[in-house]
Amino acid sequence: MAHPKRKTSKARRDKRRTHLKLEAKPLTKCTNCGAYHVMHRACGECGYYRGRQVMEVADQI
Repeated sequence: MAHPKRKTSKARRDKRRTHLKLEAKPLTKCTNCGAYHVMHRACGECGYYRGRQVMEVADQI
């Protein structure tokens, strides 16, 4: 099997991994209740998505 002739430096290794990072999900404001939720998902506070109620939300204690 082939073996590397030189050790890969930390800088070169880390340059290769620059795209392997966590990014914050884009949030948007709900048009119904004003709470923030992840884009293209139903609002967890009121259960509305694009102006229609798509799920029932249980009352929290």
